[in-house]
Amino acid sequence: MKYADIIVDISLEALNRVFQYIVPEILESKVRVGSQVMVPFGSGNRIIKGFVIGFSEKPDYAPDKLKEIYSIPKGSMVVESQMICLADWMCRMYGCTRIQALKTVLCVRRKIQGGTKKIYFLAVSREEAEAEMKKLSVQPRFASRAALLALFLDDREGKGITEDIMKKNVPSPMNALRTLIKHGWIEVREASDYRIPFLGVEDGKQVQLSREQQKAVEDICEDERMVHLLYGVTGSGKTEVYMQLIERTLMSGRQAIVLIPEISLTYQNIGRFRQRFGRRVSVMNSRMSEGERYDQYIQAKNGEIDIMIGPRSALFTPFPNPGLIIIDEEQDGAYKNDTTPKYHAVDVAVERMRLCGGKVVLGSATPSVVAYDRAVRGIYGLHLLKKRVAGGAAMAETCVVDLRNELKQKNYSIFSRKLQREMEVRLEKKEQILLFLNRRGYAGFISCRSCGHVIRCPHCDISMTLHKAEGNVLKCHYCGLTLPLPGNCPECGSGYIGAFGMGTQKVVEMLEKRFPQARILRADRDSMRRKNSSMEVFQAFSKGEADILVGTQMIVKGHDFPNVTLVGVLAADLSMFSGDYLAGERTFQLLTQAAGRAGRGEKPGLAVIQTYQPEHYAVTCAAAQDFEAFYSQEILYRQLMRYPPAGHMMAVIIEHEDEMTAREGSLLLAGVMAGKDVHILPPAEGFRAKEKDCYRKVIYIKSNEINGLIRSRERAQAFIRGEALFREINVQFDINPMNLY
Repeated sequence: MKYADIIVDISLEALNRVFQYIVPEILESKVRVGSQVMVPFGSGNRIIKGFVIGFSEKPDYAPDKLKEIYSIPKGSMVVESQMICLADWMCRMYGCTRIQALKTVLCVRRKIQGGTKKIYFLAVSREEAEAEMKKLSVQPRFASRAALLALFLDDREGKGITEDIMKKNVPSPMNALRTLIKHGWIEVREASDYRIPFLGVEDGKQVQLSREQQKAVEDICEDERMVHLLYGVTGSGKTEVYMQLIERTLMSGRQAIVLIPEISLTYQNIGRFRQRFGRRVSVMNSRMSEGERYDQYIQAKNGEIDIMIGPRSALFTPFPNPGLIIIDEEQDGAYKNDTTPKYHAVDVAVERMRLCGGKVVLGSATPSVVAYDRAVRGIYGLHLLKKRVAGGAAMAETCVVDLRNELKQKNYSIFSRKLQREMEVRLEKKEQILLFLNRRGYAGFISCRSCGHVIRCPHCDISMTLHKAEGNVLKCHYCGLTLPLPGNCPECGSGYIGAFGMGTQKVVEMLEKRFPQARILRADRDSMRRKNSSMEVFQAFSKGEADILVGTQMIVKGHDFPNVTLVGVLAADLSMFSGDYLAGERTFQLLTQAAGRAGRGEKPGLAVIQTYQPEHYAVTCAAAQDFEAFYSQEILYRQLMRYPPAGHMMAVIIEHEDEMTAREGSLLLAGVMAGKDVHILPPAEGFRAKEKDCYRKVIYIKSNEINGLIRSRERAQAFIRGEALFREINVQFDINPMNLY
């Protein structure tokens, strides 16, 4: 006899309660994971709807107490069924629990107790709004925001008011709206009667495609392959290709999802889609409340919208018949989820379209090595856009500066002589400058400023990390090898060897001393913690209110500043030796993206890349804007070391408040997971060896086939369930990790 695990209500509370039913013999061949079923429920045996989320051969209770599934309704593969099938796949692929997968993919509601008074208004006058607020004793700060919102809604075209709001430095109308909705004071009955004004976007005119663009559209539509890589240089018009594909998808009666890294969710990007497709577009971002997200999901499920734009979570929009998922900037690390389940959006998108019979389009000017390798081998369709669209500016000139020579010339500044001269010229011409400091991945690597040598692990061929708290020792975070910190460079004998690093705040201080006349803005996570601060900084810079913008990777993605004619990369080495196998790829991508920010208007651009290793292929290929040359070098390294895509990796993270317990658990798991089809590196301390009073150990496993890693993980999970030691140990599994643990 077969037993089905069924959830009977799609809410957060219901997901934690699973009911078991007997599968009648007549339905055994028809019921599967994701099936919508009708079941008798409660003492009165009323027939209600449920969803099958799994099966078992043994009952959890006495069989005579279990009820049978009543029936399977016709046309039962509704959107929830598809998403449950997707959750089942994620559970098997990523090793998470069933509940974790379901809560990730399902459009669920949270049951809210109690009620609240609401104000219903749309496009009322300021006086009416203030009067209504006073009647209901709304706090004054809400009243002023409501008045502002009322004025905004009354101005249907949005003309002039946005400028007034910016000048008065008051909260934007939509933030007023979200605050009032969050507190339960406002409910907009006719959402279609208002729209968000987007500043600085182009007219929504139909753009004539170039031959390359048109060929890409036709080939993607006609090719039977499900996944396609659209590889186009910056400014080649990938967005217009997306729009044409979306248009065809909508004409076929299906819906589209567009994934964009959160950092690239700019008004310019979103505005182009809104002006092209109007009110059928919805936008999601991480700052939305659960209620706001749920409302958008319901709109999608009910067919009120056809296009969803957002970060990786938008992937689970419950469209009834999705036909296209576009993943822009597919190489971006933001598409990898850093909490359980540790999924990658590309892999999940492919599985979702396999279930729905749709297509996935990956777009990038600097594709990931994995995606490009699959395209070269014919697994993905490959479509090239090698030319910038008509009227686009020429690619910026690139200059690589050897910081070793700067040291020899007694220049101890973080600004090379070349960069300083070019900055002086731009400031005189009233042109703008971007200074990019790539702090991402900085892990205290050791470099020689005289010859550029970086100390690497002899076994894993990645840079070793400095641990000052443990007596200045060097560690490999893959295999755990430990070496003493040398006093002199082992390559040239120079004493100019030490940890490499700097911060944006220090850069700003040095700029203020060197160029006191310059107006400087800073953009990084530390300076942009306040809500909407990033938008304010970028808008100010776009309007010419600053001469120099200093920042981390957020300034080189998704922005178009026509007056920027100079980009300076202060230290390419910060990402080139970040201690993991993706360091070269990330460096190439970021340098290429940085160079692409210069000269996007009518004026020619220049990118100055400063590095201690100008001969490294990630630097030379980025300077030449030559991805194919970079790939040909990088794939050899991946094949030699069996790193993805030449193989697969899995990180197993073991955490416990007692270091010896964490170590014992890691040694036990390493033994259990061993097998002929996997290569296990010895347990090592994590990159953050201790965090929040927990010690972290990491085991890295390699295999030629992903199924080898899955079998290894399943052995570990079976062992964990039966071992008392692991009741208090936190164990996580990450297939093909993109960050150090």
